[in-house]
Amino acid sequence: MEGSEITEEEEVGVSEKKKIFVAGATGSTGKRIVQQLLAKGFAVKAGVRDIDKAKTSFSDNNSDLQIVKADVTEGSTKLAEAIGDDSDAVICATGFRPSWDLLAPWKVDNFGTVNLVEACCKLGVNRFILISSILVNGAAMGQLLNPAYIFLNVFGLTLIAKLQAEQYIRKSGINYTIIRPGGLRNDPPTGNIVMEPEDTLYEGSISRDQVAEVAVEALIHPESSYKVVEIVARAEAPKRTFVDLFGSIKQR
Repeated sequence: MEGSEITEEEEVGVSEKKKIFVAGATGSTGKRIVQQLLAKGFAVKAGVRDIDKAKTSFSDNNSDLQIVKADVTEGSTKLAEAIGDDSDAVICATGFRPSWDLLAPWKVDNFGTVNLVEACCKLGVNRFILISSILVNGAAMGQLLNPAYIFLNVFGLTLIAKLQAEQYIRKSGINYTIIRPGGLRNDPPTGNIVMEPEDTLYEGSISRDQVAEVAVEALIHPESSYKVVEIVARAEAPKRTFVDLFGSIKQR
């Protein structure tokens, strides 16, 4: 769909809800994104590899939720069919599962993300939000010996795969927001969100609920466009509005 922002005015009180495609919708973060989108009044198309599993994960039979089969490793043509011409934006919350397949991070976090962007370009969907990770550019930050950087690259150079996907997104021309969270926690939020420019944070953690919140709010606030943001949560951090958080980050 043409048009880059989904404003809060559009979100509430309209007959036709904006539809958001979520890739990786049954993942720990993806599921939270779906739930928060629905709570905010969006319609959601959940892209999943296993529809039966997804039906178990989303058992509330919400009429605003559509579940479709989508595997980011199968190429942009099939993904375009899954996304469809009725989606207004795409959120990518995919991530490979650790295995002995050292190409898995590249299949999912690199080529898979590129496939999604290519599908968006084919369809004219001009809003793309990626959940990435802090330290993806750790080498340039002088963090090669950071234990987190070493650990996250053990399985097939995961962070490098993510970084190259980010670089593709930035060159594609699509209206993007790249969200780089710190270490992901499954427990409820503690502390307030700290948002910094790219290649700034090298430690810290954040609840997946807060990551999902940032992804959903990025859809609403034009201040998030064409930006890479890094996020963690800190108990001592002041609570700030999303207009302030996104607005404090400069485009590069």
